[in-house]
Amino acid sequence: MTELDFAERIERAGGRAYVVGGWVRDAIRGMPPHDKDYLVAGVSEAAFESLFPGARRVGRHFPVYRLRMEGGYREVAFARREVKTGVGYRGFSVKYDSSVTIRDDLERRDTTINSMAVPAGSESAPGLEHLIDPFGGARDVERRIIRATSGHFTDDPVRALRAARQSAQLGFSIEPGTIEMMSECLDELRYEPPERIMNELRLALDTVRPSVFFRALLESDLLEAAFPWLYPLDGDGAGDTFDRSMLALDRAAGISDRPEIRFAVLACSIGGENYPRTASPEYRMMEIFSRLEALVDWNSRMTLPGLWMKCAEFAVKEGAKALEISRPGEIADFLARLERNPIGVDGIAAVILSGAQELPPFLRDADEYYSAMRGVSGHSIPEGLAGPERSKWLRARRIESVTRVSRQKTNP
Repeated sequence: MTELDFAERIERAGGRAYVVGGWVRDAIRGMPPHDKDYLVAGVSEAAFESLFPGARRVGRHFPVYRLRMEGGYREVAFARREVKTGVGYRGFSVKYDSSVTIRDDLERRDTTINSMAVPAGSESAPGLEHLIDPFGGARDVERRIIRATSGHFTDDPVRALRAARQSAQLGFSIEPGTIEMMSECLDELRYEPPERIMNELRLALDTVRPSVFFRALLESDLLEAAFPWLYPLDGDGAGDTFDRSMLALDRAAGISDRPEIRFAVLACSIGGENYPRTASPEYRMMEIFSRLEALVDWNSRMTLPGLWMKCAEFAVKEGAKALEISRPGEIADFLARLERNPIGVDGIAAVILSGAQELPPFLRDADEYYSAMRGVSGHSIPEGLAGPERSKWLRARRIESVTRVSRQKTNP
């Protein structure tokens, strides 16, 4: 079934079908649009199911269907009107009968750039005569502004996080009135399910400049409620720690597209006292322990992905240590630990470079060091060695291989 077939069936039943949301926004921006989301108005749920018997309902609280169209599966939602009746994202009374109009549905959406639609099956490009834009979204796209669509913005506190994330994704600024509305979401945001906040964090870390997301939350007084582990970095007396951590995060985003590595860079800022590299080993260990405690607390409250935790723990424990080791035994042991961790050479390198530090030679040439170390295998262990003696022999030989590579680098 084509989009035009779909739209014509809906129209013959007395309704209208629309393309809504991000696809329209991106088409106006001249960017390659992603998957289309459809919305229908003016038909009942029973009529829709009779028109499309193969459609499968996936929405639990209001009608959303998966329908095969244009060679794939598309989501089709019913136009709805929401009335705030309680706290949080479930505190709504939802109306979605055939009296709800397209304007009603667009008005309840978060920001103007997502509150536009075009008739499904329209041959004209968005931005021309068929664009439905009652709240000035196209103008805000042109001005590169994030603006709340209506007073409904504050009905769901996570919309404040979405506005911050949209700013990071698109490189748009948030207009002052919307910053104020974001601030009004503070009380309810404290009680939001952690998984909803986690979803916005995932998306924000996937942007070109993730710091924009966190700076917008700081400006709107929401950072402490959403990410209390980062809030103390602002004004902690340690010399713009928040700014330094945001700069490191953006550097990491420019080096690695792996979200777990970007998160690991954040983890290297939370907790701790940011002792200088000249501080005593005791103070440095206290700093690492404090960061790990903060990381564990973050995980206990938000359930971070296991991959994120493993990479972050390694970065916190080993990132600074990598800059200080030089002896062959230390290098061999570090590379052995690194090989067992999913952060990988590229990940720990991104963590180090994000702090504007130079990579130590053994990481710059890690492939050569690993190749030499792997030349020593269990098959080489002399007969008669058992238990810990086997491990000691292997370690000694690998240290010798590291020593050879280091000498070759020093005296080519």
